[in-house]
Amino acid sequence: MFDQFNWRLAAKRYPAVTLLLLASLLGAALASWAFPLARLFMFGGLDDGQYWRLVSPIFLHFGLMHLAFNALWLALLGSRIERLSGSLHLLLFVALSGAVSNWIQYSWQGSALFGGMSGVVYALLGYIWIKSRFISHPLLQLPPGVLGFMLVWLLVGMSGILETLLGSGIANGAHLGGLLIGMLLGMVFGLISAKNS
Repeated sequence: MFDQFNWRLAAKRYPAVTLLLLASLLGAALASWAFPLARLFMFGGLDDGQYWRLVSPIFLHFGLMHLAFNALWLALLGSRIERLSGSLHLLLFVALSGAVSNWIQYSWQGSALFGGMSGVVYALLGYIWIKSRFISHPLLQLPPGVLGFMLVWLLVGMSGILETLLGSGIANGAHLGGLLIGMLLGMVFGLISAKNS
């Protein structure tokens, strides 16, 4: 399957998604093999002017399944937004939703030891979901069951059951914060698109 996939064409068609996936791969490598260096990208340091640390935790992934799950959803949802609105729109969206979801996660948990793209993934989901209520476009039509699955996954994560089963923390604040900021941005851009059409 992978030998038939044209990576060069995908990177050319979706440069922002490709860049985000590569940064996530690098972040996963840092978290796995150079954890002291990865600490420079964890949330915090704002008092010292290290503002990149508002966003940089989205690239840190702790384990292959964590990376694969987020990469899959980023590719599926992010490519839709990049194709519909452009690479710059997607990158700015990711930066804003990453900062908001990271800040909410830090406020929720009180610890900087978190990472992953899942807050942004939930923001992408919320954006597409709400924007599709304002304008009709094939790229805003989610595959059947995706929205329900992701919302159930959010609720199951917030129940604490996954933390017990997996033995690791779940970034529930980032998930919920991402969904909410994505919905808000979906409404704003949906209204703008509807007004201009």
